[in-house]
Amino acid sequence: MKKGILLLHGFSGGPYEIEPLTAYLRQHMKCDIVTPTYCGHGEELSMRGYKAQHWLMDAELAYRQLAKRVDEITVIGFSMGGVIALYLAKRYPVKKLVLLSAAIKYMSPAQMLMDLREMATEAVRGHLKNHELFQRYERKLMTVPLSSMVEFMRIVKKVEPYIEHIQVPTYIIQGEKDGIVPHMAAHFLHDTIQAENKHLFLSANGKHHICFSDDCEEWFCEVLEFLCAP
Repeated sequence: MKKGILLLHGFSGGPYEIEPLTAYLRQHMKCDIVTPTYCGHGEELSMRGYKAQHWLMDAELAYRQLAKRVDEITVIGFSMGGVIALYLAKRYPVKKLVLLSAAIKYMSPAQMLMDLREMATEAVRGHLKNHELFQRYERKLMTVPLSSMVEFMRIVKKVEPYIEHIQVPTYIIQGEKDGIVPHMAAHFLHDTIQAENKHLFLSANGKHHICFSDDCEEWFCEVLEFLCAP
């Protein structure tokens, strides 16, 4: 039985967002692991002109190519990639799902305000350039067109009605200090997905880029156990 894992990155990001988990799985599992990059995404963003259907098709093509080489596929998705993972699970045979900060709901105003206050404090001290969250989002704020945000929301609206029909075993990871996706989104997914085998891990200090959380090694182990179980 040949196994494959398809890892999907988030909106305006790239495979680097999930690299810590990808490296961990490569080290501990013998399977075919694929990390595609959506059109206009990656290290050099050039998103203008690309639409929701392009990003969905990128994921579908990656799935189909992997399916030619393996007998079963697990899909792991971060942020928008988590939403696309649900899309694939509705349309194709998927053995298991792992959803990381899945953006089925977006923007936590309270946490975002806390993050902005923290960045403002760092700016006053002259240390803003060294602030981790600022470093992650500075480039995106300057290069992501508003039209691309609209396309991202179209994917969410397209997938949301599917969720109650998903019966694939699912592991959900969510940071409680995520300013982009509120942790209520994880509870919504856990309550709505119809799988008998479903799990929810809440990272107490985790922010949106959950693969870089302080406790990632803890949930990496749990995800590995979930993936290796029959």
